Amino acid sequence: MLAAPDQRTWSGRRDHALILLAVQSGLRLSELTGLRQEDLHMETGAHVRVTGKGRKERCTPLSKNTRAVLAAWLREPRRAPDQPLFPNARGGRLSSHGVHHLLAKHVVAAAQVCPSLKQKRVSPHVLRHTTAMDLLHEGNEQCVIALWLGHESIETTQVYLDADLEMKQRILDKTTPPNGKPGRYRPDDKLLAFLKSL
Repeated sequence: MLAAPDQRTWSGRRDHALILLAVQSGLRLSELTGLRQEDLHMETGAHVRVTGKGRKERCTPLSKNTRAVLAAWLREPRRAPDQPLFPNARGGRLSSHGVHHLLAKHVVAAAQVCPSLKQKRVSPHVLRHTTAMDLLHEGNEQCVIALWLGHESIETTQVYLDADLEMKQRILDKTTPPNGKPGRYRPDDKLLAFLKSL
């Protein structure tokens, strides 16, 4: 997906930066579309600051790669004064429909290289789930993932633990299963006599 946007175009560079930030940060769709340049802090301790559900503010650190991509994006000429970080073609805020549309377009392009994407529906929330699963696979605790995603309650994060079959398989592989032997049905004499009489 990250390689799908054509970075020779303005919209391709925007889409690449948006998708990368979404996957790395796990921001909600409304948080992504509401970002402004001043929400990014690119110096030492680079992070993005958002106001999420319940008007709660949180900061999410940026990886070096994400920081570099966003720094290049910030050098793009602005299309309108006071525009959002990821504007539409007219310089206004991207709509929810606009983000879904651009993701669908890039899924089609990415499916040429990765055919399994043809059967997948990729939405901004799926990118958020990707962040959570990546954090989980790296061994992070449930409370850390809840904090990262801005969940109100740690129970909200439980869905990622329930969904992670790979982790459950690793747990099963570490156990000693109880010994069991497959049984085989053997009909008794009455049943055999009945069947022979037919």
